[in-house]
Amino acid sequence: MSVKQGIKIAIGGKGGVGKTTVCAVLAQLFAESGFDVLAIDADPDANLASALGVASEQSPEPLINMKDLIAERTGTGKDAIGAYFRLNPKVSDLPEKHWHESNGLKLLVLGAITQAGSGCACPEGVFLKALLRHTILQRQEMVLVDLAAGVEFMGRASVQGIDALVLVVEPGGRSIETANNMAKMGRELGIECVAAIANKITETSQTGAIICQLQNVDLLGNLQYSRSLQQADLGRAPVLGADAEITNELKQVKNQLIQLVSKVRKR
Repeated sequence: MSVKQGIKIAIGGKGGVGKTTVCAVLAQLFAESGFDVLAIDADPDANLASALGVASEQSPEPLINMKDLIAERTGTGKDAIGAYFRLNPKVSDLPEKHWHESNGLKLLVLGAITQAGSGCACPEGVFLKALLRHTILQRQEMVLVDLAAGVEFMGRASVQGIDALVLVVEPGGRSIETANNMAKMGRELGIECVAAIANKITETSQTGAIICQLQNVDLLGNLQYSRSLQQADLGRAPVLGADAEITNELKQVKNQLIQLVSKVRKR
């Protein structure tokens, strides 16, 4: 399989570290390089559309909100008998029906379960996991997934089969701890390419501290704190190009990811 056809990347990290911004910029950079990109927002706080510059009225509705569709696919509609539901609902036709095409790529908003006590052992959880698994294992596009914050998606094994797990880390002990936990879980799932990007750096020493505390995770990029990106976020403008230095750094990250995935596939 050509690396341009099926590369799958998940972007994760602690909440607030900037993973959505990184995912949006990388998605557009890959699209500009000729990849057929499907960007997936799997975060309950769905902001990937905004980071891509999609107007709020054009942003696709999160599939988690489509209760009738979930009920139909999982067999939990009003005419269903008992509390059983399909563990492998049909989802293969849904991406094309519900994505939004903009700026040369496709955006699909999954959303995530937010109610306390609602894990994957429910119709909504099974539906989301099946759809994410389908896009990772079956589709031929380049897929970038903006994961929910923290380790939850790793625990569900929803990202099993991805080519690379990219962890966004800011200067802070809790952010680094989350990255190390996610990296460990990723390797246990068989993900061979696990790397990190330092973000919101204000001093050179912060990068060194992050590198020292990451456990067997290579650093792909070093992004300075950017007021320009902050302003783009406030104005719901595309983050790509808002800060030329950040964009150039992530171009290097994009090239490194292609090389790393190619190397893994040749083993």
